[in-house]
Amino acid sequence: MGAVRQPTPDVVAHRGASAHRAEHTRGAYELALEQGADALECDIRVSRDGHLVCVHDRRIDRTSSGRGVVSELTVAAMSEVDFGGWHQEPPESADDLVRGPAANPEHGVLLLDELLGLVRDTSRPVRLFIETKHPVRYGGLVERKLVALLARHGLATPADRENSPVLMMSFAQSAVRRFHEAAPGVPTVLLFDRFRDPLRSGVLPPWADLAGPGIRLLREDPGFVARAAALGRDTYCWTVDDPADVELCARAGVRFVATNAPASTRFHLAESDLAQFGSVTAK
Repeated sequence: MGAVRQPTPDVVAHRGASAHRAEHTRGAYELALEQGADALECDIRVSRDGHLVCVHDRRIDRTSSGRGVVSELTVAAMSEVDFGGWHQEPPESADDLVRGPAANPEHGVLLLDELLGLVRDTSRPVRLFIETKHPVRYGGLVERKLVALLARHGLATPADRENSPVLMMSFAQSAVRRFHEAAPGVPTVLLFDRFRDPLRSGVLPPWADLAGPGIRLLREDPGFVARAAALGRDTYCWTVDDPADVELCARAGVRFVATNAPASTRFHLAESDLAQFGSVTAK
């Protein structure tokens, strides 16, 4: 994907609308779509029985009512625990308070196959950023299974890379390179949380299409976005929730902002647009 300058960044729902619903649940992604997210983001791991599941951590302890390592658990086992009850927003009404969290349970692990189906069935174009987690017990198996699943959905060889419905990303350079070799038509994002030469200058490896710095790096060096763009590379920035950070990304020219609160981030981007428009017309 070449560097594309646009008025405002696209809003990517980080693990869904995870500020409001439990991360990686169908409810979190459905809410993100309701809030107008341009894209969704998920993390994937391989279960014991070989399925790609949307779970960030190595273990399910933090995000479910169960315990255990993802790679040692089957999908059937993870479907028996609650992945939504740990994250409850304040009830909207007295009736919700009386019914309690069991009124709308988020039960069972979310499969990547199901999330791809949700994106496919959405009435407007929505992209999906898929992060493979490393290190993992099965090494490169997660990338091989991802390519196979994308192929089954007809997404492994997009006709137009610029508008590919799916993008793959990882902090592990070997994972990004491995995926690119297997599915060169799908754009890739190299994630990083610190600058290493030659990254600081905006130079990416040939198998990485987009730069993926954390917001802390852009606070320290917002000029990175322009340097990467000058070399034909767009920027995906994570995780952007603070209004000042949202404005920073908009000013810097970030292409994609990952956020836990899509509606709030869209609001602040609109405010930033209005402020910039006002300053231009005032001149």
